[in-house]
Amino acid sequence: VFMVFGVSLGCPVILTVAGGFAGLGFVLAAAVTLRGARRALAVVLVPLVLASTALGVDSIYGEYQTIGNLVGYTPYPPLGSVTVRKASMSVGEWRDKARKDALPSMPDSGKVFVVSIPNTESKFKARKAMVYLPPAALSDRPPALPVMELLAGQPGSPGRLIDAGNIAATMNAYAAEHDGLAPIVLAPDQNGSAMHNSLCADTTRGNAETYLTKDVVNWARATLPVAKSARMWAMGGFSQGGTCTTQLVPRHPDIYGAMLPVDGELEPTDGSVETMVRRYFAGDRKAYDGQVPVNAIAATGTAGQALFAGAGKGDRKSVANMRTIAAAAHAAGMETTELVVPGADHDWHAVQAVWNPGLDWFGARTGLGEMTKSLEEYPQVEVLQ
Repeated sequence: VFMVFGVSLGCPVILTVAGGFAGLGFVLAAAVTLRGARRALAVVLVPLVLASTALGVDSIYGEYQTIGNLVGYTPYPPLGSVTVRKASMSVGEWRDKARKDALPSMPDSGKVFVVSIPNTESKFKARKAMVYLPPAALSDRPPALPVMELLAGQPGSPGRLIDAGNIAATMNAYAAEHDGLAPIVLAPDQNGSAMHNSLCADTTRGNAETYLTKDVVNWARATLPVAKSARMWAMGGFSQGGTCTTQLVPRHPDIYGAMLPVDGELEPTDGSVETMVRRYFAGDRKAYDGQVPVNAIAATGTAGQALFAGAGKGDRKSVANMRTIAAAAHAAGMETTELVVPGADHDWHAVQAVWNPGLDWFGARTGLGEMTKSLEEYPQVEVLQ
């Protein structure tokens, strides 16, 4: 009964909403039965009870960080407001210069920008993307940096991922400890609107897969100081974005070397399989089956790829999904890591907790810096595998 967009609301949300309705019922009854000042007070309390309930639910999910997030305000400047140069050295050469105290000039922190990525090949109607550039990328002579292509859930947006995922602060903290180095983060739009589900596939409803794996990638390679080898590229995402990650990365081993999904599903989902096959794939069941992560993993072999997956411990379905996909990845020879987040459910708190060690892991994998502690030493996660 308590399912929205295919996932459970979770006990904390259900209890918060139940408490809110109980409080609403109390103040409405008071407004009807009382008189004078007490009636007026009860009337005033009605919107306050509703607002406090909504804030309680939001605090559980960690979805809207500010009033601006709630109304869709984007405070980030366009990418065209800065000069971004192509890479002039490797990450290794940058680190050598750091040891010699000979780094190029760069800002103290990285920044998030808004950009419209051309849909040259896909013609997919995407919303504007977000891009985080670390200090090194904004220098006069940037290195060829690794890339994390990160996807929000559905409903969601690139801006929601940047803000609710705490991306800028997390990346800047990493860069401060690594001589300005951090991954470039691409947050493209995989759905076209908050309420549309593209399934992250090329379908009768839009070529989302081509947009994410060709248009976005080609634009980044032509515009930003990014490394080109698959080992230096990762895809990650929350909820539907996590599902997209595990279906796309195995299908494109020439582009991506790692995936960091959180609270993903076992397959693309928008209604029943029969409905999706009819509405999205013109009746071609084989085309749909090819998008199912365990099938994609088995079909490609995933040589050299790695999985760093997580889920809120209270979201038992997502934990089970993670374990199933990780088992398939392990059987295919992929390096796998599975984390759960105690006290979290299907929410952005789980995302932040998983991507914190995930960033250190990916940084070590791409040469930005070594991991200085084991996964068991990170305070917010438990290691399953």
